[in-house]
Amino acid sequence: MIEIDSAFVTEPRATYARLREQGPVHRATAPDGTSIWLVTRYADVRAALADPRLSLDKAHSTGGYRGFSLPPALDANLLNMDAPEHTRLRRIIGKAFAPRRIEPLRPRVQQLADALLDELADEVDLMPAYCGPLPIAVICELLGVGEADRPDFRAWTDGMLAPESPEQARDSLTALHRYLLDLIAAKRANPGPDLLSTLVELRDEADRLTEDELTSAAFLVLFAGYENTVNLLGNGLVALLTNPAALARARQGVTPTTVDELLRFDPPPQLAIRRFPKQDVVLGGATIPAGETVLLSLVSAHHDTDRYPNPELLDLDRADNPHLAFGHGPHYCLGAALARMEAEVGLNTLLTRFPNLALAVPEPELQWRNSFRNRGLRTLPVTLHPQTLAEPESPTHNHSSH
Repeated sequence: MIEIDSAFVTEPRATYARLREQGPVHRATAPDGTSIWLVTRYADVRAALADPRLSLDKAHSTGGYRGFSLPPALDANLLNMDAPEHTRLRRIIGKAFAPRRIEPLRPRVQQLADALLDELADEVDLMPAYCGPLPIAVICELLGVGEADRPDFRAWTDGMLAPESPEQARDSLTALHRYLLDLIAAKRANPGPDLLSTLVELRDEADRLTEDELTSAAFLVLFAGYENTVNLLGNGLVALLTNPAALARARQGVTPTTVDELLRFDPPPQLAIRRFPKQDVVLGGATIPAGETVLLSLVSAHHDTDRYPNPELLDLDRADNPHLAFGHGPHYCLGAALARMEAEVGLNTLLTRFPNLALAVPEPELQWRNSFRNRGLRTLPVTLHPQTLAEPESPTHNHSSH
């Protein structure tokens, strides 16, 4: 039995490499003491992501699963549904996230990025100063949240995702739920061009969304759109700033291919959303009983040498890169186009504005959040204009060793 410990947080790639060598599927104990099945190889993870026998509906759990507890009004979302309910809801919400709807947002995302960078000091922690505020500003604009409310919105979200106490998590969730209900009421009274007004219209005119589905959809847009994009920016920057060749390549321009390789190399969601077999299933040669909890390791799949040659190389021109950071199959992430665009603009703008950007501390001193499910930094201290080291004055200085 594998015990999920701090190594999964501090050295996830090395830890999963050892597990892949031992076998494709492992019995494991989660930090909360529950028993899970952990799938580690690319072929098995990809197949399981699209397997209809593996349900996202917690009703299929045999009772051992302990997840993030949400009130019913926030729980009726795509991460807890199977077909046909999932298909119906995804069809409605998906229209708002089509690439043709997302690309026109690019100039506004550029404005937001520029405004944030205008405020930076020479030495700065990019997590609270840039990587966090940019995605929350974009999501708030999508939902029609006024600027005055955004600091509260971000504080509640952070309080849920990285709480200092169970009470803070509960209080943040309660406050956010209350705010979403008030915001929906306001959009009903005075609709605007935002996504939430569109969802309210679908709920009220066509009655295609229940009230709980409407509130849950708003919650999921905020939760998923903020958390994963914050960590995509943070993880991506660490990967670049610790790989000089890749950094030099990124400075020539961050492209969709660049973003995909960063998502493969160090994905924010280390694990796909949990699944529960509706019947006994065989994965990687292991028989998993119905109702038990299955976790699919995306980061492990992304570093599987059977799928990726040289997976530890951060290759920003990697052409054959069917990574799984946004999922695969019917549950593929609706916000993928938005996340890609935000990362492209956010990274390009930062690297262009600050060509000498560098970490302010050695990589081993970076602090990661204590989660084996989602990988993200607590802080990202950088210098924007590091001093260039002067050459030694001695005429005998020998460059041949460099």
